[in-house]
Amino acid sequence: MITGFILRALEGKIVIAVAILLGVAILVPALNLLVPSDSAVHIPTYLMALMGKYLCYALLALALDLVWGYCGILSLGHGAFFALGGYAMGMYLMRQIGSRGVYGNPILPDFMVFLNWKELPWFWYGFDWFAFAMVMVLFVPGLLAFVFGWFAFRSRVNGVYLSIITQAMTYALMLAFFRNDMGFGGNNGLTDFKDIIGFPVQADGTRAVLFAMSAIMLALCLVIASAIVRSKFGKVLVGVRDAESRVRFLGFRVENIKLFTFVVSAMMAGVAGALFVPQVGIINPGEFAPANSIEVVVWTAVGGRGTLIGPIIGAVLVNAGKSFFTGAFPEFWLYALGGLFIAVTLFLPRGIVGTIQHGFKARQALKAAAEAEKGRGDEEAVARAVQAAE
Repeated sequence: MITGFILRALEGKIVIAVAILLGVAILVPALNLLVPSDSAVHIPTYLMALMGKYLCYALLALALDLVWGYCGILSLGHGAFFALGGYAMGMYLMRQIGSRGVYGNPILPDFMVFLNWKELPWFWYGFDWFAFAMVMVLFVPGLLAFVFGWFAFRSRVNGVYLSIITQAMTYALMLAFFRNDMGFGGNNGLTDFKDIIGFPVQADGTRAVLFAMSAIMLALCLVIASAIVRSKFGKVLVGVRDAESRVRFLGFRVENIKLFTFVVSAMMAGVAGALFVPQVGIINPGEFAPANSIEVVVWTAVGGRGTLIGPIIGAVLVNAGKSFFTGAFPEFWLYALGGLFIAVTLFLPRGIVGTIQHGFKARQALKAAAEAEKGRGDEEAVARAVQAAE
């Protein structure tokens, strides 16, 4: 059963993308650790960490594409699932600090000592175990998505109203996490991490492993998403996106289909957040900001929603552009982002990958039409079809 599930995912472009990601997972750490720093092909640690951050964003964009591109749910709250996964990882990393913190308390994180907390809150228990933290990385975003989706989808909230509610959800979480009495570090969040599974977070070897894990998890989630959309369930999923009322009339429980997809997507976003935190060294309530979720929509639209690979490419390209613009022209970055989204909407509504795929399919259709006309002996139609295809 599992083998068949995986084989359904492995179409040509997915195989190529997975191979590239696995190759990157090996090559980049090797160029960082094994090549001398004075070599032209050496990749500095800071650059590897930056690329690792891009891969985490790519995984987040892939998660959004699963619900937006294939189910028609435009979520403006996926930043919340990303941040919750990040906080779960951050709590584990904070528990690993122990007595090495500024205040030397072996139990309480520094911010709790500063705020005169007397004991560790109950919801922090268990986070000194890596396995428990990883379960929470999946469980907490998945639970929030399940509860939210259960009420929203059964109430048949759709379209722009659903988008507004998802944005309100992440905004409410941002305001809650900003409060010091929530027990998550307030405005400053969680930082000053020391170890992860006993290895120094700042060590080159640890950062290389984190980068490799980011690439591997992106490849794994790409296979899972591809298997879902290429299955019979995936065909129903697209039907929900294109004609929800008709799918409901045929007897399918549309709310359950949406709920399953939404929860899987939220868990992927949580994994992206968990990989993001140790590579950037901090997680704070700013990650819940609605603007962050809107940026994810831009990445997905630029790459091409409904293509799986497109959002990965879009996330990497847009964030690479962001790194350049915020360094060279920081005051123009938001204008560039807005202009990019407008340009894509007007001139590339299918995104980069979607436009390429559409052009390839149109070319194939024209060639097929040319062959059909040729069989009927219509030479003039053949010439027109071939000219149009080229």
